[in-house]
Amino acid sequence: MHFVSEDIEKYCKDYSITDSELLIELSKSTWEKEEIPQMLCGALVGGLLQMLIKISGAKRVLEIGMFTGYSTLKMAEALPEDGEIHSCELMVKHIQTAKGWFEKSDVNHKISVHQGPALASLENFRAGSFDMMFVDADKTGYPEYYRKGTTLLKKGGIAIFDNMLWSGTVLNPETDDAKALRETAELINDDVRLEQLLLPVRDGLMIYRKI
Repeated sequence: MHFVSEDIEKYCKDYSITDSELLIELSKSTWEKEEIPQMLCGALVGGLLQMLIKISGAKRVLEIGMFTGYSTLKMAEALPEDGEIHSCELMVKHIQTAKGWFEKSDVNHKISVHQGPALASLENFRAGSFDMMFVDADKTGYPEYYRKGTTLLKKGGIAIFDNMLWSGTVLNPETDDAKALRETAELINDDVRLEQLLLPVRDGLMIYRKI
């Protein structure tokens, strides 16, 4: 399901933050070589991540789901020189691909990759240690990523969950993925610690602030 036409999306991209040359190369390579290239968060979501980092002054970012490293690199470029992003990724293949791109960048020193199941990696971090969190991983894991990830956010920290509309199937969820996404939205909506906003950007972005 396309929530906006391709022409409108292109128009928005034309008048938004542009990708660096390295990110353009990374995106092109992903679309040419990966089996499911649409897993890329894309320039509009990536631009929003950069904007949120700059507006909030975030210095420590947690990422759950790295894929080929586009969103990781996009956020690292926006972080201050002493900023850091900790990215959790299960698949060794994706880590190898992403690290190749990171090593070509000027921000590799800001990036730490944690291989393995994300929930296991999250146990290595202390509560309240992150300014921002971006989640774009296995959808059935979203409820637990919300639970554990929110405890890792500082007061005033921001979280962004991608694919929260799942092509509209969350309206009448039948698959495990759609059910998990609907559950996640309800958990976030019912959490009195949070201020949330669900936007029909790309495949749905849930943004919340821990108050």
